[in-house]
Amino acid sequence: MVQELEAAGRAKDEFLATLSHELRTPLNAVYGWARVLRAEALNPATGARALEAVERNAAALAQLIDDLLDVSRIVTGKMRLDVRTVDPGEVVRAALDTVRLAAEAKGVRLYSVLDPRAGPIKGDPERLQQIVWNLLVNAVKFTPRGGRVHVHLQRINSHVEIVVNDSGQGIAPEVLPHIFERFRQAESGSARSHTGLGIGLALVRHLVELHGGSVHAHSEGEGKGATFVVKLPLLAIEALPIDGEHVHPAARTGRSAGRGPDLDGVRVLVVDDDLDSLDLMTAVLGQRGAIVTACPNASAAFEEFDRACPDVLLSDIEMPGEDGYSLIRRVRARPPTRGGKVPAAAITAYGRMEDRVRALSAGFTMYVAKPVEPSELTAVVASLARQSA
Repeated sequence: MVQELEAAGRAKDEFLATLSHELRTPLNAVYGWARVLRAEALNPATGARALEAVERNAAALAQLIDDLLDVSRIVTGKMRLDVRTVDPGEVVRAALDTVRLAAEAKGVRLYSVLDPRAGPIKGDPERLQQIVWNLLVNAVKFTPRGGRVHVHLQRINSHVEIVVNDSGQGIAPEVLPHIFERFRQAESGSARSHTGLGIGLALVRHLVELHGGSVHAHSEGEGKGATFVVKLPLLAIEALPIDGEHVHPAARTGRSAGRGPDLDGVRVLVVDDDLDSLDLMTAVLGQRGAIVTACPNASAAFEEFDRACPDVLLSDIEMPGEDGYSLIRRVRARPPTRGGKVPAAAITAYGRMEDRVRALSAGFTMYVAKPVEPSELTAVVASLARQSA
């Protein structure tokens, strides 16, 4: 029992750290580009890119908040269901339309077989679509380019069955029993291959159960794909009480802190797997005169040291494959003449004290938590550049 409580506590702590990261990462792009738009006269192409980044990351934040609110409503028994007669085929088609562009962009093929005789059923159409959408997003996310995701809707006796099958990375046997639990993820730590909070499948299970159904997962193991089966009854269900309206707090407003110092000729190597954050830092530092080299991962960044040592290194912490801690240790192992003593700042969405201590212990000179204001970013680089000089 004690071990189970300790494991649950660790899982919750990991979830909270991941939550901080997943909220701060899109917030960094929104906050940073907003400051740039307020303070700088951007050319039309850069301005359009900035607005696209703000819109995309604001949508990501809204989705995260919606998921967290849904978890809270479920835990407190206040989940809202608008029950009506629903055609499950329309629900599945709507969910497919929502994820189709993302699947095409990744090169994942979508297939569907929908039995027109399946249904109708009683349920909340938006919540039912959320169930299918979560399963499809999860399948596309963990399926590599060239893979496929198959959706099958059929009526079996007294229930409707929705099956989502993919040819993705699969689920390890030790993870499978916990796949629908809150605060559990197959991957944890700063070298995760995939982003997200890991609560999508927990929401699926709760929403399915609120509709009187069941869901289970099956996988032959890692690299062999996964199958999720949702069973929903054809009988009517009872709507739960409707909770009150939820009002989101207004965003804080504040004055711009200025453009920051000039960085004419300072060579900066920026490493971040989040392309919006990478684009933002490149634009901000470039406008102040820095010579910026942008790398999407630690491996590419380390190779840059063999070409030309930068004056300043800025690196994210959580990156797939090799994280920022590993990168800075490899850099510090180099001789001083090959960049081993380059001043470096960790620009990260992890904000706990232990994360700060770990970053500084690994070899970073400074630690900056996202979101970072553009003027603060340029000030950090100017300070590090003076140390380099």
